[in-house]
Amino acid sequence: MKTKLSDCLRPLMLGALFLGTAANAAVQSIDKVVAIVDNDVVMQSQLDQRVHEVQQTIAKRGSAAPPASVLDQQVLERLIVENLQLQIGERSGIRITDEELNQAVGTIAQRNNMSIDQFRAALTRDGLSYEDAREQIRREMIISRVRQRRVAERIQVSEQEVKNFLASDLGKMQLSEEFRLANILIPTPESANSDAIQSAAKQADAVYQQLKQGADFAQLAIAKSASETALEGGDMGWRKAAQLPPPFDRMLSTMSVGDVTQPMRTPGGFIILKILDKRGGETQTRDEVHVRHILVKPSPIRDEAKTKALAQSLYTRIESGEDFGELAKSFSEDPGSALNGGDLNWIDPNALVPEFREVMAKTPQGQLSKPFQTQYGWHVLEVLGRRATDSTTQAREQQAMTVLRNRKYDEELQTWLRQIRDEAYVEIKLPGADQAAQ
Repeated sequence: MKTKLSDCLRPLMLGALFLGTAANAAVQSIDKVVAIVDNDVVMQSQLDQRVHEVQQTIAKRGSAAPPASVLDQQVLERLIVENLQLQIGERSGIRITDEELNQAVGTIAQRNNMSIDQFRAALTRDGLSYEDAREQIRREMIISRVRQRRVAERIQVSEQEVKNFLASDLGKMQLSEEFRLANILIPTPESANSDAIQSAAKQADAVYQQLKQGADFAQLAIAKSASETALEGGDMGWRKAAQLPPPFDRMLSTMSVGDVTQPMRTPGGFIILKILDKRGGETQTRDEVHVRHILVKPSPIRDEAKTKALAQSLYTRIESGEDFGELAKSFSEDPGSALNGGDLNWIDPNALVPEFREVMAKTPQGQLSKPFQTQYGWHVLEVLGRRATDSTTQAREQQAMTVLRNRKYDEELQTWLRQIRDEAYVEIKLPGADQAAQ
């Protein structure tokens, strides 16, 4: 495989806080604190290692790195926000077991057509240790679960919103093109006055003029953007137009690959988008699965181990002949399916979390899965049927629900990240930076 494994270990952030790489150096410098973050700190060694990771990624992309002082501040801000989310995870009791971590590592290796031994060897060739990679994945999983609890579960989409979306021009567009986008965000404070807004607008326009003159978008994103994806060159991945807030949703349909939008005002600041690629446009045949499940969740009176044991007990009882539906009604803690005997009906696998989707794909029709874990708790599922279908009304509604949730999630995530950063006690001790608590 030509792509390095280090490039595959960035689902949420650019890299991990790789520690200890200089442990065998003949002379060791004394580590120091570069930021106090609530009840934790960011160390110089963490910052240096992450900056090194970012520099390697920029070099692979063929872009020129911004000045060291700019890159240090961008990376430090990313580490601060990551640290805050990890602290929230710690306070919330979020833990990643060795079994979960092994499954995640195995999945990454499998997706790259490798065994675990081959995966280890590939990491070594990329200059990464297997232990550091596992720790990176653990942190990514914790942050993902923190976001699911604090952001995704607060998002509600009504039936009327779904109907309105499907009847709209954007809803019809959802079955057409898909865009791979990059963005640059010039932020404005939540209570910005007119001077601050004008200053941000001028800065955004200056960036736009540089882009019109041929400046590298990824390089400017790394140096100037306050977006969550800044250190990835602003790359947002693939998005439907309907997932984007107005006026970008309509604007992109008339643009070509490589085009850049003018700066547009949003609640978070001024955003510039670039179309990196396009795909789709035709109606796709979609596989659907009829599945039912039982979900049990950890609670203050039932820890992770007891929850897992309960899921195993329910699995054994079903295997012994007890009725799945009746056990689901009695024990399942999924309010959307428990009263229906755990039945999720026909569902698009893409609407499910990855762990659930992968177990469901491996479970033969008419058979029961062994207990497995997602961020929601422990599950047992049974596959009742599989079919290929066009865009039926039910599938369209599910797709609309997913799009609307994703749109709200992106906006809510940025708001939540700003909120936890604004509310935190942060004292930056990086030379040349503002030393005051922020």
